[in-house]
Amino acid sequence: MHRYRRVLRAAGFRRIWLGSTVSTIGDGMTFVALSWLVLAGPGGALRLGLLAVCYTAPVVLGGLAAGPILDRFDKRTVLLVDCVFRACVMACIPITAALDALPTYLPFVAAAVYGLLKMLPLAGFPAAIPALVPESDLDAANALESLSFSIAAIIGPAAAGLLIGAPDVLAIDSASFLIFALALTRVRRPLRTDPPTTPATPRTSLRVVARDRVIIATTIAFMLFNIAEGMLLVVAPWLARTKLTGGATTLGVLLALTATGEIIGAALAGGIRTRRSPLRAIGTVQACAAVGYLTLLATPNPVAIGAGFLLVGLLSAPMTVWAQSLRMRRIPAELHGRAFALLRTLMQGTLPLGSLLVTPFVVHGHIGVAAIVMTLIAGLPGLVFTLPWQLVTSN
Repeated sequence: MHRYRRVLRAAGFRRIWLGSTVSTIGDGMTFVALSWLVLAGPGGALRLGLLAVCYTAPVVLGGLAAGPILDRFDKRTVLLVDCVFRACVMACIPITAALDALPTYLPFVAAAVYGLLKMLPLAGFPAAIPALVPESDLDAANALESLSFSIAAIIGPAAAGLLIGAPDVLAIDSASFLIFALALTRVRRPLRTDPPTTPATPRTSLRVVARDRVIIATTIAFMLFNIAEGMLLVVAPWLARTKLTGGATTLGVLLALTATGEIIGAALAGGIRTRRSPLRAIGTVQACAAVGYLTLLATPNPVAIGAGFLLVGLLSAPMTVWAQSLRMRRIPAELHGRAFALLRTLMQGTLPLGSLLVTPFVVHGHIGVAAIVMTLIAGLPGLVFTLPWQLVTSN
């Protein structure tokens, strides 16, 4: 606890961390509010699928641009402009709703803007940490940054479920961006990256990554797992709206259960030293996490479905932690920034594919079939890693 208190005494880090936490809680409310907004209209299932695609697909384009932008410009300025712009976009919905003039396309535009700019704060805050705290406090600062996202993932969806009307929730999200912007204006020191002596080009990063079979294998496995996650972005709101009791509150609780599982799973993963090879450990928890999707077969039982959401979060967090450590060991330190940005964008890029894939199942009410497809897509790569092949046993 002493290290955490010391880190939070650093004024620049404390201000950005607090502002980021508030903004991230607002982000956690956004998808619930937007989902409820589009489900209220005709053709709700199709519109929900389109919303999920708008929410996730632009991440690919934005993720590729975020790294160079953050490297070239002062990160304070980049994050400040991002906050103000997104605050204005989100505010358009409650303003037009209050005037009884909300365009049907506006929730989709807001979702697309969110997806396009998602990587700026997601990469910008971690990239700024080395300039805000001493090297000896990096672990504590990174732990606090991770904790911020986990807490927000619990509070945001649950709060949105309780507060729905959707326009009111999006007004709160808009305000959260402005709070983050205010915090950034209080950071006095520049957060610009000094040019490296021997910069690594994106082509070099891609060549190093492409030669590493373990990196490629884990990236493909996570891309497939995220297809199932993208399917869940459509299935969860549809279930809460049409099959479960409690409506938006139930959706918020389901998403909060996943985040709770992630907190517990990440904490356990950091303290476990597995005797298995890293790939086999990752494969085992990935295959087990996929089983959580089968609980959708228990619809409309909210307890069983909630247990499945908790299980997915609980076991997907360790696979994320262990895979990140594996990549850090295998990728040269001078290539970490570019390579991690590329890999994260590739993995995030399959979310909209899942949303598109599941939409026909939801439209026709085939949730059982969707549950089986999600389990197979998410779980089979993990099973492959548990097999005694040379690729899988590589360290």
